[in-house]
Amino acid sequence: MSHDLIVIGTGPGGYVCAIRAAQLGLKVAVVEKRASHGGTCLNVGCIPSKALLHATELLAESKHSFAKMGLIADTKVDFAQMMKFKQEAIDGNTKGIDFLLKKNKVDVIRGTAKIVGAGKVEVDGKVHEAKNIVIATGSDSARLRGVEVDEKQVITSTGALTLEKIPGHLAVIGAGVIGLELGSVYARLGSKVTVIEYLDRILP
Repeated sequence: MSHDLIVIGTGPGGYVCAIRAAQLGLKVAVVEKRASHGGTCLNVGCIPSKALLHATELLAESKHSFAKMGLIADTKVDFAQMMKFKQEAIDGNTKGIDFLLKKNKVDVIRGTAKIVGAGKVEVDGKVHEAKNIVIATGSDSARLRGVEVDEKQVITSTGALTLEKIPGHLAVIGAGVIGLELGSVYARLGSKVTVIEYLDRILP
């Protein structure tokens, strides 16, 4: 099948590009290897991180601010339920993208894309043709030389969003936005958090 445009990746850049192109009259397809749309941001980045930040901010307020307002609470953490809340936030957003792609008649191709020639995109052995191709594949977590990431003891930010229990001590390498967000989440949950940053200031 031929399209005017194939967009590889359905993160915030990809799905918005595809929908707008379809609204302007192009025949559009998207290619996505994940089971859900939204890319890193919606699945393992901004959205789940903000959901956990919100939940733990309320926890911190219940411990430190409620009493002076006359609100007496004995708040306990159900970590499994908190992770369920996070997943529900993800699912709500990704289902919204599903709806928008369908509403705007964007074809969805599941699998890993490979550009094999001018205007040719191969997905799991099948070649699709397009007049234009947009690459919106995003990025992966940076790896440290000499450090093996096993997602058990040494984890990426993705692993930190899917832990099954609250760690006693967490060392966060990197004091950027992601590192400090996740460090804040687990500090509020009771972990001892140590942030390690190469540069002379945080949020570099």
